[in-house]
Amino acid sequence: MNAVKRRKIFERLKAANPRPTTELRYATAFQLLVAVILSAQATDKGVNKATEKLFQAAATPEAIHDLGLRRLKSHIKTIGLYNTKAANIMKTCQILMEKHGGTVPRTRKDLEALPGVGRKTANVILNTAFGEPTIAVDTHIFRVANRTGLAPGKNVLQVEQRLLKTVPEEHKRDAHHWLILHGRYTCIARKPRCSACVIVDLCEYKDKVEA
Repeated sequence: MNAVKRRKIFERLKAANPRPTTELRYATAFQLLVAVILSAQATDKGVNKATEKLFQAAATPEAIHDLGLRRLKSHIKTIGLYNTKAANIMKTCQILMEKHGGTVPRTRKDLEALPGVGRKTANVILNTAFGEPTIAVDTHIFRVANRTGLAPGKNVLQVEQRLLKTVPEEHKRDAHHWLILHGRYTCIARKPRCSACVIVDLCEYKDKVEA
């Protein structure tokens, strides 16, 4: 795919959704961090349902730490892998209080040192909470990047690196959200909604689905 076509793709995605953002509900960088940790192998809708009550009860590292592991689990037990996630969140709260003054760090190194935080989660925090032009490649973005020909790669790191290299600079900050939403609602896994796609004529997928 050439640069002209890539630019047109992002121009159309922007025109359709000028201010894209995460569907996770949060009020602070810490709340976003907790929500993203919980979102692994879970839906944003399910996470939002759990965090609505959790954040009413405890919305800071100190408050969740004081809540205790058992009560934290009771708030998130509807989410897959909740035992492991609860343990990671408690450890993360401890580290945030001891090493970062109770605030979420703004460097990749410090973020990835937190339990339950890998490269993808760090990218989400850096992008969504702090406005950095990072791209967190999940299953949706991996599929869209490969299927459309936008940034093919054999693994998520290859796709991320190619996107960072080829996405026009002015679109890099929002590219993550445009692509994930496109993959979630239009370029879906089993039967892509090609007839409703705003970039269908730019997409290089050979097996486009007729309406």
